[in-house]
Amino acid sequence: MQSSLTTAQTTTFEPLTPEEAARVQSLKGSVQVTDSGSILQFAVGTQSKIAGYADSILSQVRNKDAGEAGQALSGLLTNVRELDVGSLSEDGGLASIPLIGGIFSQVKRFLQRYEKVSVQIDRIGGELDKSRMGLMKDIALLDNLFQKNVEQVRDLDLHIVAGGQILEEIRQVRIPELEAAAERSQDALDAQKVQDARQFADRFEKKLHDLRLSRTIAIQTAPQIRLVQAGNQVLVEKIQSSILQTLPLWKSQMVLAITLLRQKKSLKLQSEVTDATNDLLRRNSEMLKQQTLEVAREGERGIVDLETLKKVNADLISTLEDTLRIQDEGRRKRQDAEGELVKIEGELKQKVLSLQTRG
Repeated sequence: MQSSLTTAQTTTFEPLTPEEAARVQSLKGSVQVTDSGSILQFAVGTQSKIAGYADSILSQVRNKDAGEAGQALSGLLTNVRELDVGSLSEDGGLASIPLIGGIFSQVKRFLQRYEKVSVQIDRIGGELDKSRMGLMKDIALLDNLFQKNVEQVRDLDLHIVAGGQILEEIRQVRIPELEAAAERSQDALDAQKVQDARQFADRFEKKLHDLRLSRTIAIQTAPQIRLVQAGNQVLVEKIQSSILQTLPLWKSQMVLAITLLRQKKSLKLQSEVTDATNDLLRRNSEMLKQQTLEVAREGERGIVDLETLKKVNADLISTLEDTLRIQDEGRRKRQDAEGELVKIEGELKQKVLSLQTRG
């Protein structure tokens, strides 16, 4: 039987294949009007699977964020921002060797910090790649989930088609037959069978309504699966972009910053070395000029300056004159002393003689 089937509720389905038509007949055979439990078991497996898919999708939605990779990227961003290359551009002058050493120590400290961040970049690259692989597995899982959901929707379609046919047969065939039998027999038991069939039909109609609700949920699940899958694909693309572009860009930019920093410091060093060399040459030139003039002046001088000879001669004449004057004064003093000595000697003799006469 290959035709478009329509239930009483105007739910339309695609034409059934021979295999699906056989499946519908099998489902119809599983329902016994006299067994109330058959209503409960009808399509319960398919409905349970659809509910399980909904739980799986909810779990996927809850877990679809950057996770640890996102935290690692946030931490890395903080560390990269701490690598303030601008702080190394402070002017400092190279007036002394220790200062030059200080500049290169500053660069060394920056390089040490960069190396730590570089290790983090490599580690986070591995974490991102791991997350990317996990998300790609989830995408494949969602593809499978989507396909399973499509299959379950079609299985619900078959149950609804079979159920519609069962309900139609009960109301159009089974109940009229029971009513006719009850009317003929006027038996209370036959009348109860009619009532049971009607209640069975009502309950089965509610069951079909539940199946249509489940079908609607399953149909709504399909775009939900695709939305989650699309979110995973966006994350994969972003992570792949980070691995292939962002992380290498961070590395290259930091290396470029360090290279430019070294270049700037080397240029400044070379400039100040050049300035120091020019200053040294100027000082040496001035010193050479001064020293050369002094040597020339000294070379033009005699062994003894004329002024020195004049002074020496004047000092010599003054010395001779002073010596003669001192000698004359000494001579006069000796002459005066000799006269005094004669006088003293005469007085002494007179005194001695006078003392002898008294004795």
